[in-house]
Amino acid sequence: MEERLSTTLKVQRAMRDLTQADLADMVGVTRKSINAIEAGRMVPSTVLALKLAQVLGTRVEELFRLEPAGD
Repeated sequence: MEERLSTTLKVQRAMRDLTQADLADMVGVTRKSINAIEAGRMVPSTVLALKLAQVLGTRVEELFRLEPAGD
């Protein structure tokens, strides 16, 4: 069964009143990378996922989860 990565990154970021550029600067990536992760076009590395969770003060499992891919 295929699975896809679902993310609450955009919601978590907005709850903290951060722009994509703000968050990107905080974790050392480009704004385009944050945009791609939020849009589901990019799967972050383990290191980046951990950095995002740390900066946002949450757990990786709150930011990302696997869901069955829609057909």
